[in-house]
Amino acid sequence: MSTEHKTRVYIVEERENPSTDFFVLPQFESSDFIVTRYAFDELVSAAELEYAIVVFVRYLPNAWRKLISENRAVLQSLYFFMDDDVLDLSASKGMPLRYRWKLFKLAGLHKNWLLNQHASLWVSTPYLKNKYQAWSPLVIKPKPLKPMSNSIKVFYHGSASHNAEIEWLYPVIKEVLEQNSNLCFEIIGGQDVYKKFKTLPRVQVIHPMGWEAYQHFIQQPGRHIGLAPLLDNDFNQARSHTKVFDITRAGAVGVYSAGSDSAHYIKTKEENSNSANKAGIILPLEQKKWVEAITWLAKNEQIRTQMVNFAKSGLEDIF
Repeated sequence: MSTEHKTRVYIVEERENPSTDFFVLPQFESSDFIVTRYAFDELVSAAELEYAIVVFVRYLPNAWRKLISENRAVLQSLYFFMDDDVLDLSASKGMPLRYRWKLFKLAGLHKNWLLNQHASLWVSTPYLKNKYQAWSPLVIKPKPLKPMSNSIKVFYHGSASHNAEIEWLYPVIKEVLEQNSNLCFEIIGGQDVYKKFKTLPRVQVIHPMGWEAYQHFIQQPGRHIGLAPLLDNDFNQARSHTKVFDITRAGAVGVYSAGSDSAHYIKTKEENSNSANKAGIILPLEQKKWVEAITWLAKNEQIRTQMVNFAKSGLEDIF
């Protein structure tokens, strides 16, 4: 089917979320649809609404309400989906007041408007269907997401004494995530770190933990590339190469700062071996080179595996 004969579907959501992925997107898997996801502050033109389908997921922003009010007649269909009882404020009794206000402002306040606009109601459970039976809702079933077979996790585990390194890493991670949609990033930090990285996609900020807990945490599988930047200052001159141990125990390839004790450890291991194997990547503190190295490692699984195995053999030699 040619593009001009396909139905345009606009999914309006606060942000990317499980409700859309599990419930709404599976309704439009047919090749008959062209699906686009829009955040609250993103709008389409009136002309683009002609014969289109609009789906509001859980909430309804005022800008889109105004747009639909002015152009409802040209729409093919209008839907509202909910997988919680967001339209009845009494259902959220006992929840935090801030959350209840959000439900009222973005959902409950618009119930009559949705009815007046003849929006169809999609719900997630028989309970919601029964409660809103006067609206003739349709129960739609969730569909599991496809496994992410090529997902790569990059991580940096620094303490509060590494604030300068975190600042240095931010543009590196920002560019890496923008260029590689299959990469995610894990970092340990408090509220300040969370605020800094929360706008980036696929970032997991882990709350700081004690040493004993960290020993269990670092050995959980699923990490691929560990970062150990170390800025050239007097305090960092005294740091040992224990980051190599942590990254290797995680089953990951390390990227280390040139001139650091970790880099010296890696170089010594490589020079003392009788092969051309590498135990990690050593780079100067040039952000562009770190972006390129991370991207290269992410795309070369076999090389990563070889480097990890070689690095692990070094730790086994110690024991």
